[in-house]
Amino acid sequence: MSDSGPRRLLPAGLSGGFVHYGAIWLATAALFLLSPVIAHGSTNSSALLSMIPFAAVLALASVGQMFVIRQGGLDLSVPGMMSLAAVLVTQLPNGQDGRLWEALLLALVVGLVVGIGNGVIITVLGVTPLVATLGTNALLYGFIYEYTGGHLAASAAPALTNFVSGRVLGIPVTAVIDVILLVAVSLFLRKTLIGRRFELVGASPTAARALGLSVTRYQIGSYIAAALAYTAAGVILAGYVTTPSLTTGDAYLLPTIVAVILGGTALGRGSGSVVATAVGALFLQQLDQLVLTLGSTAATQNLIQAVILAVGMGARNARWRLLLGRYGKRMREPEALALPVRVDPPPEAGLGGPAVSGVSEVST
Repeated sequence: MSDSGPRRLLPAGLSGGFVHYGAIWLATAALFLLSPVIAHGSTNSSALLSMIPFAAVLALASVGQMFVIRQGGLDLSVPGMMSLAAVLVTQLPNGQDGRLWEALLLALVVGLVVGIGNGVIITVLGVTPLVATLGTNALLYGFIYEYTGGHLAASAAPALTNFVSGRVLGIPVTAVIDVILLVAVSLFLRKTLIGRRFELVGASPTAARALGLSVTRYQIGSYIAAALAYTAAGVILAGYVTTPSLTTGDAYLLPTIVAVILGGTALGRGSGSVVATAVGALFLQQLDQLVLTLGSTAATQNLIQAVILAVGMGARNARWRLLLGRYGKRMREPEALALPVRVDPPPEAGLGGPAVSGVSEVST
C-alpha cells in the first residue's frame, strides 16, 4: 500500500503547522467564548482592558524565552532580570522624569551584560543552561537587595506611568507596542539572512557548522535577545503597576515556559512561532483572570499552569501522523484483508471453463 493513504486521512495542516502553531489559536478562541459562561463579567471591556497590559508583558518575556529554547537552552533568569529592570527604572529616577532616560539606558546596558554573560558561560565555558541561568538569577536578586537595602520606596516616574497606561484608539498602548515589536521580530526571523541562519542553527547545529556558521555566536545572541526582552517587559510592568515589588518578576518564570510550549516550540531546540507564542501568553493571562474571577488562589493558578505545561508538552511531542495513520489503517483493514476473487472467463472467450454469474471461486 502506498504511503499516500494515511496522509490523506490527516486534515490539511494537522501534521505539522496546525498542531504546532494553529491549535493555540483555537484554544484561545474557545477560552474567550467559554469565559463569560463560566464567570460572568470575565470578558467585559473593563476586564479585558485590565488584562491586556499584563498579557503584553507576558508575551514579550515569553518571546525572549522562546529565543533561548529554540537554541536548545532554558533561561531561569527571567524573574531576576525583570525585577532588576523594574527596580532600576523606579529607584534611580525616584519619581522624577528628568532621570528616566538615564534609568532606561542603564537597564538596557545591564540586560545586555547579563545576556552576554549567560551566553558565554553556557556556550564557551560549557555550563548547563539550567545551572548557569539559575545562578545568574540568584546574583541578580542579590544585587537588587544590596542596591535597595531590602525595600523599594520609590514609584515609577510619571512620564513612564502615563505612557504605559495610555491608549491608542481605545487600545492599551502596551498592546500596540507589543504587536509592533512582535511583528518586527517575526519578519526579522523569516525575511532576513541573519534570522534564517538563526533558525537553521536552532534546528540543526550540525548542519549549521557544516555550512560554516558560527553556532556559538548565534546561541549567545539568543541569550542577549532574551535578556533584552525581559528588560523591556520589566520596564513596562513597572510603569503599569507604578510601585513594583522587589520580586515582581517571580510570577513570570513558569508562564513564559508554558506560553512557549503552547505556542508550538519544543523544549530542546527546534522551530517556533513568535506570534503563536504571544497568543499562548494571551491564553494564559485570560485563564489566570478567569481563575481569579472564580475566587481561586495563586496556588491554584500555578497548579493549572503546571498541568497545561504537561498537557502541552504531551500534545507537542505526540506522533500525530503515526497515531492517525494507524487509525486510518484500522479503518481500512476490512478492505485491505479481502481476498482477491478470480472469475473464470466465459466460454466464448475460447479459454475454457464454465460461465459464471458473480463469484465463482475464491483463490487462496
